[in-house]
Amino acid sequence: MKVPLLDLKAQYQVIKEEVKEAMEEVLESQHFILGPTVEALERAIASYCGCRYGVGVSSGTDALLIALMVKGIGPGEGVITVPYTFFSTAGCVYRLGARPFFVDIDPLTYNMSPHAIETFIETECDFDSSAGALLHKTSGTRIRAIIPVHLYGQCAQMDRIMEMARGHNLVVIEDGAQAIGTEYPYLKSDQPARAGSMGHFGCFSFFPSKNLGGFGDGGMVTTNEEEMAEKLKILRTHGSKPKYYHQLVGGNFRLDALQAAVLLVKLKYLDAWTNKRRQNAAYYNSLFQQPGLVEKGFVTPPQAVWENILSEKLSNQKSETSNSKFEIRNSKLMGHIYNQYVIRAKRRDELRAHLKEHGVGTEIYYPLPLHLQSCFAELGYKAGDFPESEKAAAETLALPIYPELEPAQQEYVVDKIHAFYAS
Repeated sequence: MKVPLLDLKAQYQVIKEEVKEAMEEVLESQHFILGPTVEALERAIASYCGCRYGVGVSSGTDALLIALMVKGIGPGEGVITVPYTFFSTAGCVYRLGARPFFVDIDPLTYNMSPHAIETFIETECDFDSSAGALLHKTSGTRIRAIIPVHLYGQCAQMDRIMEMARGHNLVVIEDGAQAIGTEYPYLKSDQPARAGSMGHFGCFSFFPSKNLGGFGDGGMVTTNEEEMAEKLKILRTHGSKPKYYHQLVGGNFRLDALQAAVLLVKLKYLDAWTNKRRQNAAYYNSLFQQPGLVEKGFVTPPQAVWENILSEKLSNQKSETSNSKFEIRNSKLMGHIYNQYVIRAKRRDELRAHLKEHGVGTEIYYPLPLHLQSCFAELGYKAGDFPESEKAAAETLALPIYPELEPAQQEYVVDKIHAFYAS
């Protein structure tokens, strides 16, 4: 049996006619860059994420880049983020002349550890209350922002991150490239908040392999600030408004109308696809309950249980009616959308080779943490500085989880994993 890591052809067969019709409308209009189709997608994504504004850009990488640019983050300034993520999270910071300051991840969720941020601030920084600035003691760098990554499809612990950001005058840019639609029981809201709506900016990628993927590159920045939304739009067109009159130095970060047309079709199906991913994850979890794997060092993806947040939220409710309503909503909370289904496995590389031999597609996200990448050598980090990130890089493996995955294919994958460890 062949089980690919991702089968976009199966998805396309379901939506093919709608996509062709939507693309034909753009072709007939001959309006290919920005325009009404992009504006429609911006409104739709903003509404879906629970934000006031959406600004379409050319990629998820450019979403991060332009969010940093709109706040003027550059040389002599620093951004707190994690080393266990896709390169662009820290690469965009470095590209602007700013410095990434890494903190370690939570070993269960793989997301930024609030405790690690707190430790970094307490031990390596001073807060200048007169200037309202957090300063790195050794380098004198002013820390300007935090980029938490909602990795694999579930949110970082945003309540604690936002609290620390407010206390130290930091901008929060959510890297939600793998997490559009993910929900979090945010204390500031009566209902669960979606990824991209809790920080100052949310950044999303529409790379084809994402749970909401286009037919090429594309991205979106969400925000609740009108002034920032307008500035983002100016920066994405070389800083010009009106045309040929440049207030700022921006870039060519525009979203194509053809991509927006495809994404508007796909967005209608996104929640159904997410539910299928979650069903597939639950079936994997049940199949992996068979005895023997845990003893061999095999761990399925945990879903964060925000018990402290939920209990506080419930205690703040004033009536039994509102309590029960929240409990019902929370039972449907999309706390993990499984953009990836990532296991931990001893002898990971051997297991991957075994699965490949039997026709099962897998992927390693990410085999070398960013603090050990040669391009960041001048930052002065070394092996052992972020043990949880390094351990995750050595042990994690993504299995097929796409919505069209059949139960028989999942059973085959699990059987081959059992056979590997039995041998």
